[in-house]
Amino acid sequence: MPRLALVMIVRDEERCLARCLESARAHVDTMIVVDTGSTDDTVAIAERCGATVHHFTWCDDFSAARNAALDLTDADWNLILDADQWIEGDASALGPETLPPSSVAAPRFLGCAHMINHDPSEGPGVRRLMPRVLPRGVRYEGRIHEQPVSPLPLVPLPLSLRHDGFEEAQLERKAGRNEALLIAQLAETPEDSYLWYQLGREHLVRGQAREAADALFTAHRTSTQDTAYRHGIVVALVQALKRAERFDEGRAFIDSEHAHWQRSPDFFFAVADLYLEHASHRPDIAMAELLPVVEGSWKRCLEIGERPQLDGAVVGRGSHMAAHNLAVFYETLGHKEMAASYHALAAELRGRL
Repeated sequence: MPRLALVMIVRDEERCLARCLESARAHVDTMIVVDTGSTDDTVAIAERCGATVHHFTWCDDFSAARNAALDLTDADWNLILDADQWIEGDASALGPETLPPSSVAAPRFLGCAHMINHDPSEGPGVRRLMPRVLPRGVRYEGRIHEQPVSPLPLVPLPLSLRHDGFEEAQLERKAGRNEALLIAQLAETPEDSYLWYQLGREHLVRGQAREAADALFTAHRTSTQDTAYRHGIVVALVQALKRAERFDEGRAFIDSEHAHWQRSPDFFFAVADLYLEHASHRPDIAMAELLPVVEGSWKRCLEIGERPQLDGAVVGRGSHMAAHNLAVFYETLGHKEMAASYHALAAELRGRL
């Protein structure tokens, strides 16, 4: 049988650590928690939940802490979680059928979990594929938003994690820290598109739309169409341009990307949002030029349906959220029968999820 270890780094996580550990305990052989300087009950909670606790002196480098934690395990596979994440639903992907022992077969992949973020800046249920199940020997690089380094391919697993670290109270705890570390890392690797993407998202969740758009434009320029998180960059950039009221830039960017995202409800949902906001600023061209794009984009979302495999996909944009928005749209225009029809469709689609 393969051995699976839960490996975590934590600091002042008494709010949520027990939830995380309890969600994983039945699926792993050992739980290793490395504390980086907690002053609350984090260490005591970890020990009560059955974890082995070690200590690491924080040095403004998440990879250094992660790698120190990984040095403490010789398990065949390591499950990497943060305290504000937890396993939801079926965890059979963590079993021997998926994760063979290294004595039987050499590892062939890094396992990606479906991370469902509670992100107020992007809507409920934002999904991202994140490498969280690593074979023995894999280590991290990057001062912040660190990534495992390996020639092995990333393979999605039927494993769902939830994350509530983007909620307002949690963001307040980390105010300024992430941005400072990202800027320091970008000074060393200025063409790293992933870091620019994360800096853009950081600005976006903090309501800094203009700064977010600038960072995301750089992320877009330094990435390619094949970049795994390109979809997330594009959708976030449309959102940032809308919030910054940079409508002409937004429309030009949408036109340049339109052909690439014909199967993305999230792209068309963001298009509708930007055009609707533009219409509120330009009533003189709203009916003739802008609102038809809004209507058509939400209908396109429904035609495409849900696409949870896309980075940054939001549950509902390909179903009930688009239908609800169309219902409100038709109500506003006085089309009562069409509004009622889409309200009914929204309720039906919500019930299917």
